[in-house]
Amino acid sequence: MSAEAKRDPHDLAGQYVLGTLPARARRELEAALPHDPALRAAVAEWEARLLPLTELVEPVEPSAQLWPRIARSLAQQGGASPQAPRPGWRERLNLWRALAAAGFAAAVAMAVLTVQPPEPAAPRYMVVLAAPQDMAPGWVLQSAGDDRLRLVPLRPTAVPPARALQLWTKAEGWAGPVSLGLVEPGKAVEVPLGKLPPLQPNQLFEITLEPPAGSPIGRPTGPILFIGRAVKMI
Repeated sequence: MSAEAKRDPHDLAGQYVLGTLPARARRELEAALPHDPALRAAVAEWEARLLPLTELVEPVEPSAQLWPRIARSLAQQGGASPQAPRPGWRERLNLWRALAAAGFAAAVAMAVLTVQPPEPAAPRYMVVLAAPQDMAPGWVLQSAGDDRLRLVPLRPTAVPPARALQLWTKAEGWAGPVSLGLVEPGKAVEVPLGKLPPLQPNQLFEITLEPPAGSPIGRPTGPILFIGRAVKMI
């Protein structure tokens, strides 16, 4: 068994859906899927979170010269010939186009591609905030250090006059949600975590519609526009 196959199944499932899993680990994962319900559930969860982002870009048919060109390049470097694209490869390609269009492909790649560091790395998290009505992704939130988050819009958000967007979070065991401040529609922003505890898996995040200065009572008062939970990347 490879070193990759011994890692956290949820982490492996995320890399599999993103298409960044090394070839050997991918084959081992695909062989294990029919016999591992937990692994299948993890793959399904990642697909539900990320593959809707493929709808943000138009599909593009690769040229007939693409795979022969890759084969020639690998041969010149002494590598093996590439395999034919497996089922789902187009969706993963479109996913990366969607991530790039949103302006955070490099950040996701650094968080998900797992070259073993010499020392344990700090946990990294990502949240896809989706509309509760149709699960259409609207924002992506990613840890940008121990004390801040990076919030990136995926599409415009219409805000009625005299209303504002407010970001909230709540982890297991907390008495209630905590405000992370107001959010300007259509603009990326770094969100300080202040004195909050470190992020944890499955931590809840949501964006609600509030008065212009934010909720006056310290908890959400308006409808939830986007909601999602933190996923540990490494």
